[in-house]
Amino acid sequence: MEFTMIETGWMSILPPIIAIALALITKEVYSSLFIGIVSGMLIYAFSGAGNVFFAAAMTFDMMSSKISDNSYMIIFLALLWAVVSLVSRSGGSRAYGRWAGSKLKTKRSAALATSLLGILIFIDDGFNCLTVGTVMRPITDRLRISREKLAYIIDATAAPVCIIAPVSSWAVAVASEVSQKNGFNIFLSTIPYNFYALMTILMLFFISITGKDFGPMKKAEEEANMKVNEEASEDMGDDNKGHVIDLVLPIVVLIVCAILGMAYVGGFFEGVSFSEAIGYNPTAGLSLGAFAGLLCALILYLPRRIMKPKEFIECIVSGIGNIVPPMLILILSWSLGGVCRELIGTGVFISGFVNENALPLGFLPFIIFVIAALMSFSMGTSWGTFGMLIPIITMICETEAGAALLIPALGATLAGAVYGDHCSPISDTTILASTGADCKHIRHVETQLPYATLVAIVCAIGYLIAGFIKPPVVAIAVQAVLLVASVLVLGKRSAGERSGA
Repeated sequence: MEFTMIETGWMSILPPIIAIALALITKEVYSSLFIGIVSGMLIYAFSGAGNVFFAAAMTFDMMSSKISDNSYMIIFLALLWAVVSLVSRSGGSRAYGRWAGSKLKTKRSAALATSLLGILIFIDDGFNCLTVGTVMRPITDRLRISREKLAYIIDATAAPVCIIAPVSSWAVAVASEVSQKNGFNIFLSTIPYNFYALMTILMLFFISITGKDFGPMKKAEEEANMKVNEEASEDMGDDNKGHVIDLVLPIVVLIVCAILGMAYVGGFFEGVSFSEAIGYNPTAGLSLGAFAGLLCALILYLPRRIMKPKEFIECIVSGIGNIVPPMLILILSWSLGGVCRELIGTGVFISGFVNENALPLGFLPFIIFVIAALMSFSMGTSWGTFGMLIPIITMICETEAGAALLIPALGATLAGAVYGDHCSPISDTTILASTGADCKHIRHVETQLPYATLVAIVCAIGYLIAGFIKPPVVAIAVQAVLLVASVLVLGKRSAGERSGA
């Protein structure tokens, strides 16, 4: 079935608003997303495309299309969770937890170690979310860091790090959207203007070091301090058989082979540059890496009789089964994003609103940041957001007066897109972060939203400055001071931190 976009005006923003509002009110994501998809299809149908029966058929056709478009992502997630299940059953997770527990004695050290690990895995945000969660969850559970806090750390080192990493699939995606031939160099120039990414990393480390929390996150941390997480004490395998290498080696093999896989799929070994190669089809390369991790576990566990062959296969099936609920959320969120982008013109409407109500050029970075944030939050995708906005921004800045604002405006586009993606309930990165931390999805959204929004408010002020004062260092310094001061005012040490943890 062919998809043809129909501009539906202000009604195009209703489906994401309906889905997000229902999810926040009912605390139930699946039906909320599905209702959002159906509402979008009904708007599409009654705007001239068909009738109710047509809308029903298009709903499932869109879902089928998104499953096909993201088939490698589905394969990667299934293989990755098979590896996760295996390393957990082997006893490697508990062995690593005991080893790391002897090195990481405080909540502060565990939070910093988790943050650093997240920054080191900068190739892909989804890979980051699931890998960091798998490795660090036993340790953070042991030290009574809440699952909500772990999910925030994972999410804050996913998209915000990938969007400023020169060697990542995100860098190539952004560079490919810029019409100029030197798109990659332009991407590098936007890094100092990507205030949201920079300030998110600053806030993450400041909170990790000081132990200050506020809002729903503070309550989550206090609850974690009052009782040992029951899931942390679950049987993860035979302590006598499991060793640290049973966790570390499959994960290391997975990471190395994922990078090599992305390079291979993209043609790096045939002369294509590394940065281009890893952005060609990153999920295909990640799937190769996950399969390599699975083979490593097979070679490592079966000869040592850590598992019997039947148990090994059952563990793979169990691991894949665990990914079904978050995978369903992903499919529904992909479908809702597809309805908004491809059928009812949500992005076109918001972009047109920007053009028709533009303020003086000095305010352009601020306006673009706000609009990109709204678009990304409502559609749950940063890539789709900057994919629609970057061409518009380059056209706006083609004039002599606007040329000087091209880099700040592009930086604001990427920053706003990442903020919306960072805190949207229907973003795949948000979903994967809660999955990696084994945290309830809505709880992750509720606890992370105040943190992300505080950073976004500070960044909005930064873009007002950047539109009139060109060196980004001035805006960055002002934001850093405002952010630190805000956290000091809002934050209070939790009971565990006061005791010197």
